[in-house]
Parts: sequence; C-alpha cells; structure tokens
Amino acid sequence: MGLLVGLSAGVGLFLIWWSCWVPEETPTEAPRRETLRHRLKDELTQAGFEQTGPGSLIAGSLMAAALTWLVIFALSGALAVAVSFALIAAYAPLAFVRFRARKRRRALREVWPDAVDNITSAVRAGMALPEALAQLSIRGPVELRPAFASFAEDYRATGRFAPSLDALKERLSDPVADRLIEALRLAREVGGSDLGGLLRTLSSFLREDARTRAELETRQTWTVNAARLSVAAPWIVLAILATRGGAIDAYDTRVGVLVLMGGAAICLAAYRLMMRIGRLPEERRVLR
Repeated sequence: MGLLVGLSAGVGLFLIWWSCWVPEETPTEAPRRETLRHRLKDELTQAGFEQTGPGSLIAGSLMAAALTWLVIFALSGALAVAVSFALIAAYAPLAFVRFRARKRRRALREVWPDAVDNITSAVRAGMALPEALAQLSIRGPVELRPAFASFAEDYRATGRFAPSLDALKERLSDPVADRLIEALRLAREVGGSDLGGLLRTLSSFLREDARTRAELETRQTWTVNAARLSVAAPWIVLAILATRGGAIDAYDTRVGVLVLMGGAAICLAAYRLMMRIGRLPEERRVLR
C-alpha cells in the first residue's frame, strides 16, 4: 500500500514538472486581415469584373492619368492644370468600379430574401443541400443564377460540397452570401433540425434590412448628388478655362500651382467629410 501511494505521488510530481515544459499550442493559421487588395478584389467581383485583378485596375488608372495629361497639356499648355486633371482621371476607374459594385449590391440586397425562401422550400421538400443550391440556377433570382450555375457545375464535377461552397463564396463576394454559405456548411457538417427556422429568420431579417436601407438611401441621394456637384463645379469651370490659352496661363505660375493645390485639398477634404457624415454603414465580409 505504501509503495502504491509513493508511486502515485511520483507520477503526479512528474506530470506537474512535465507540464511546465510543454510548449503552448500555436494557432495553425493566423486570422486573415482585410487588406486593400482584398477590398479591391471584392469590389471588382461585385462590379462584375471577376477576371480583372487589382493590378489591372491600378494599371488602368495609370493609363487614364497619362492619357488625360497628354490631352489637357496639348490643349492648354499648362503643366499644373494637366497634372490636376490627370490625378482626377486616375481616380475615375476606381470610382466607376465602386459605382458598379454599389449598384450590384443594391440589386442583390433586394433578391437575397427570395433566394433564401427558395432554399427553405427546397429543404422542406426533402431535397439535399447541394440540390437545393443547384436549383437556384434555374428557379432562383436572375441576378444569382450564373453564380449558382457555376456551383452546380463544380459540384457535379468534383462531388465535394465544401470546396464548391468556397468557390461560390468567392464568386459572390457578398456578406449575405458569406452568412448563408457558412450556415449551410455548418448544417451539412454537424446536422441540425432547425435549418428551416434559421433560414426563415434570415429571410425576414434581410427583407427588413433592405426596406430600411432603401428608405434611408432615398432620403440621402439628393444630398450626396448636390455635394458631388458642388465639388465638381470648380473643376468643370477650370476645364472650360483650359480651352482658352490666355486665361489658363495664370495657373502655370507658382501662385497658380498653390491655388490649385489648395483648391484640390479643400475639395477632397470637404468631399470626404460629407461622405463620412452621410454614409450608410456597409456590411463587411467577416466570414471569408
């Protein structure tokens, strides 16, 4: 009996000593942080330019800036004015992509509740999750059919549900799609009888959010458009002056350059402040 007690105490002391030297477990993968490249890629995908990368967008901005500089300098002969309009032209491709992305997000926001309802009906009818998603390529909203048709092709080719969901998530690059896909992935892996209730709750939440956001955007539109016109008006006047050589020469001096730089800084600061004050919060992708 004494030997057994001594052996147990020794084993306990050894385990305590050994635990002090066991290295702490480190995470196998660091959490992904959203970078500028990720945001540009998401906006390009949401705008419908899936095959275009951030590098191509930056190259297009540089080409637009160079072409605008050549045209304005040839018309006006004022270097400072040409540089000013070249900087504006460099932002134009990014502004166009963001405009297309906002327009597509607004369109998808209206149809996601119908897509979720369609999946709910398919699940209640006894269809498997892959089939419920694949049938959206035929019966789902028109805006979502190409993405789900690609999902159906991927699943038929590989038979693997999780990788097909990952590809679908990248094609859509949408926060609502991320939540829906992760919920379906969890239901597929661990099972659950409350998937229908979860989808119905998500559908009602999406409808309420779309209705509220549409009302706020309607009230906000006239303010944003008026502010954009106010910012663009001085540069429109400057572009008109650029066609008259005698009037534009004053901006090619040291004082003229300071006036252009000050005006650009004021316009940029005022525009950014206006957009920050009146901007509606955009949902970010946290389930990449």
